[in-house]
Amino acid sequence: MVADTFPRLHHGATLALLYGLGLPAAAQVDITDDRGHRLVLKEPAQRIISLAPHVTEILFAAGAGDKVVGVVAYSDYPEAAKKLPQVGGYTQIDLEAIAALRPDLVIGWPSGNRSAPLEHLRALGIPVYLNEPRSLDAVAHSLEQFGRLAGSEAPAQAAAAAFRERRSALAARYRERPAVRTFYQIWDRPLMTVNDEHLIADVIRLCGGRNVFGHLSQLAPTIGVEAVLAADPEAIVASGMGEGRPEWLDQWKRWPQLEATRRDNLFFIPPERIQRHTPRILDGAQRLCEQLEQVRARRSEVSPAAPSGGA
Repeated sequence: MVADTFPRLHHGATLALLYGLGLPAAAQVDITDDRGHRLVLKEPAQRIISLAPHVTEILFAAGAGDKVVGVVAYSDYPEAAKKLPQVGGYTQIDLEAIAALRPDLVIGWPSGNRSAPLEHLRALGIPVYLNEPRSLDAVAHSLEQFGRLAGSEAPAQAAAAAFRERRSALAARYRERPAVRTFYQIWDRPLMTVNDEHLIADVIRLCGGRNVFGHLSQLAPTIGVEAVLAADPEAIVASGMGEGRPEWLDQWKRWPQLEATRRDNLFFIPPERIQRHTPRILDGAQRLCEQLEQVRARRSEVSPAAPSGGA
């Protein structure tokens, strides 16, 4: 959320010299990324750099972990990813570090990476694939695409099939349940949420929820407390920075007129379980679905209990 400065380079030729990598002739990979760019590789990639934590995690889930030679900060899952060289953060990429690792493929994240360094990498002749899954179907598709890119189709397809099977089971159980007006809170200062184009909104729909800010135009809009009071969500679900419930979730108890507060429907899900575009998002989905079931069960209470903190 804090703007980072783009590192200046003295001369692009330095990077080109560091890169200096040719691809041997082999089975060609012809693929289109999530922004509609066609990418042709002479063979499956053998040295991949990931420019987002979720990309790193999907690569490992797709059976391509042994092809990953560089990652950005916060690429902390699985454990093996922590040992890989880092090439900066997803908002501040170190181009010289990337070139020094001699990649034959870089996978970027358009919502998190700045466009200028991605274009610089392309100008150096480094293939760049953009990944932007905004639905649960797209997570499964990403697994398959990464398997094609890295030549690990069999494990990638198996992972995608398992993901789709689990998602279908959750949908069959929860999608048609009575709707729950849900406010998903990414952060408190600024107060941020998601619209219906966001992957998290797809999880809310999977669980039979209705995103009260789904109509907003921005993918992750900033809103005010007044907007939340006007929407009067039946459930408030927050993430935070880690495994611990954020203190600011209970600040909603200051507004007892909110239905979510009156019914004690203030819930927490660790961000890496629902905010990363990876197979683990179904762990977060399972937790959210169970929380919304608690909301439905509390509708039968004659007198809402005094708030004491959600699950």
